[in-house]
Amino acid sequence: MELFFAILILACLPSFVLSNFQGDALYALKISLKADKLTSWNQNQVNPCTWVDVTCDTNNNVISLSLSSMGFSGTLSPQIGNIKTLTSLSLPGNGITGGIPKEFGNLTNLTTLNLENNNLSGEIPTSLGNLTKLQFLTLSGNNLTGTIPESLSRIPSLSSLMLDSNNLSGQIPQHLLQVQSYNFTGNHLNCSINSPPFCASEIGDSGGSNGSKIGVILGIVGGCIAILLLVALSLVLCRGRNSGYKREVFVDVAGEVDRRIAFGQLKRFLWRELQLATDNFSEKNVLGQGGFGKVYKGVLPDNTKIAVKRLTDYESPGGDAAFQREVEMISVAVHRNLLRLIGFCTTPTERLLVYPFMQNLSVAYCLRDLKAGVPVLDWPTRKRVALGTARGLEYLHEHCNPKIIHRDVKAANVLLDEDFEAVVGDFGLAKLVDVRKTNVTTQVRGTMGHIAPEYLSTGKSSERTDVFGYGIMLLEIVTGQRAIDFSRLEEEDDVLLLDHVKKLEREKRLEDIVDQNLNKNYNIQEVEMMIQVALLCTQLSPEDRPAMSEVVRMLEGEGLAERWEEWQHIEVTRRQEYERLQRRFDWGEDSVYNQDAIELSGGR
Repeated sequence: MELFFAILILACLPSFVLSNFQGDALYALKISLKADKLTSWNQNQVNPCTWVDVTCDTNNNVISLSLSSMGFSGTLSPQIGNIKTLTSLSLPGNGITGGIPKEFGNLTNLTTLNLENNNLSGEIPTSLGNLTKLQFLTLSGNNLTGTIPESLSRIPSLSSLMLDSNNLSGQIPQHLLQVQSYNFTGNHLNCSINSPPFCASEIGDSGGSNGSKIGVILGIVGGCIAILLLVALSLVLCRGRNSGYKREVFVDVAGEVDRRIAFGQLKRFLWRELQLATDNFSEKNVLGQGGFGKVYKGVLPDNTKIAVKRLTDYESPGGDAAFQREVEMISVAVHRNLLRLIGFCTTPTERLLVYPFMQNLSVAYCLRDLKAGVPVLDWPTRKRVALGTARGLEYLHEHCNPKIIHRDVKAANVLLDEDFEAVVGDFGLAKLVDVRKTNVTTQVRGTMGHIAPEYLSTGKSSERTDVFGYGIMLLEIVTGQRAIDFSRLEEEDDVLLLDHVKKLEREKRLEDIVDQNLNKNYNIQEVEMMIQVALLCTQLSPEDRPAMSEVVRMLEGEGLAERWEEWQHIEVTRRQEYERLQRRFDWGEDSVYNQDAIELSGGR
């Protein structure tokens, strides 16, 4: 028995030693960072793989450490350089001071090093050139000084190098200009005739007059080519029919931050810009929160008000390149009833989208959350919102190639501009995030009460799932109520707004459906028309629902009567069949058949 235990101890000894060794290094980091809030990082707990924000492989090797925006004020511990199994080290958005330890050059398995938006000082260690597997190096937004080490040019796999907003000086190693994505802005780098354009724009004429002329000529030629390409691409990607609205196509070439061509006047923002604009993503600036993340109000240096959506599931399928492609695709969809994307920001740990700020917020807010004394949405405005939203969705479904499915159509996702015109937001976001990372149990994206039955049961969406959500949104507009309201349990069984409206419509109690805040200032015929369109859009079978182009025509007074008559016939037949089955199986509480049915449904 003693021999058995001795063998067992010897067999387990390497993992214990490994855990202790890694735990010591991590605990040293906790102390140096002054990270008292990391309470689970207990020195007496042998295995650090149980500590929060520490990821290990199946052999208890620490492979990832991610501590974002936790307000640390200490320094980096050189002992981290001992954990050579690390593949990702991410500590952005903290107040870390001091220098980058040269021992970080020992992390030879590292693929991601993100230390952006801290208060790091000193020079970039030349030892980082030993990280031959490194792909993403992000040191933006610090106080780093000195030159950019030539040794970084020796990293063969480096694809993203972000050194912007520091105090670096000297020349940029020419090989680093071949990296797929880089940013050196906000430094004091020397310029030469071969320097990138943002260097010349920062230093002014120090690059020489000949260099400037060469840059101007190339810029004009390149800009013309880019514009021609973009116009052609825009026409292919989004082509619309003539519907009486001005079709706007915005074309631009990305500025100093991004070397690639961008669509729709997109700007690639720096993390620091958005951090400052939102007061470090302060909770007091939160405009709302949904399935894709929080939205913050922000103000740019030129006093432009923006809304910043900080995506929750930042690990988009295909990585950063795929994310940018999808963002560009969204930006090409330009319509007066669609929210225009201003720009975006990506870091190894963050995905953010930037939109113009809508001063009248959302339709849901104006229906249910207005402050006392503020007038409610009048009926003409509600009609205009219904039609504008329908036109926006029609454009996404039928005028874009490939078509864009929203997946979460509801009053909270329809915003109101300064003229109270409907602007559909949050479209196209489902492709930007990894559904495997979501905190819900299925891959369905949306809000309960708005989700079409077939989408809920199969996880497969189509433009007809958007039509269903739109129908529920119409009922929100008419009633002012939420899609699910448990307070109705006190009076009836219909928690769902759709069932509640169907019941009142069957009983011809239209006035009981309409939002009481309107004080009967509405046209009852127009209310009836909107309810009919809503019920047509929310039919159980997706094939029976109208397309959004049909919805637009019905709201404009064309073709509704025929569709409604057909729906009534189907609905009456379905209702009669349901009642017949209910009578057949309703034997009463004391019936022996009920007991048999219960027993038959049990386990076998």
